[in-house]
Amino acid sequence: MQDVIKERVLAVMHDGMSKDESTGFFRVALGLHYLAGLMTKETLDFKHIDRDYNRFIYHTIGKGHSITSVLQYMSGEKVVPVIDSLRFLRSFAEHCPEVPVDSIPFLLGLNLGVAKDISGIDARGPVADWIERQRLIQEEAESQPGFQALPQRG
Repeated sequence: MQDVIKERVLAVMHDGMSKDESTGFFRVALGLHYLAGLMTKETLDFKHIDRDYNRFIYHTIGKGHSITSVLQYMSGEKVVPVIDSLRFLRSFAEHCPEVPVDSIPFLLGLNLGVAKDISGIDARGPVADWIERQRLIQEEAESQPGFQALPQRG
């Protein structure tokens, strides 16, 4: 895990207004980086990657937490206040430009799909509902006269 990513995730964490909110910001920012890192054609060494993430998590929020618990958090209803928080979204956009904010619904959907495949748990629920609301909001925005998509970074 690159030091610059650690610094950026910690910057997002520091924008939380309470310990619980900061921990939520940390979990989501880190989880989004982890999931975005899966989007590669390269072969990934999950043992090495997970060990690096777990070490960073342990040093930041303590024992009892892991990348697995972060991903579980991101598939449950407790994540919705974080991903609905304008403060989180602004902070994440500012500090973590390598993971576009508009990719959050996709990455959360990816996480739900993996969780369903591993545990067999139904992927319907608050996070899936949030993802659907974001899709509807995007469709509504695109249907408005004068809509222009933001230029994609290259």
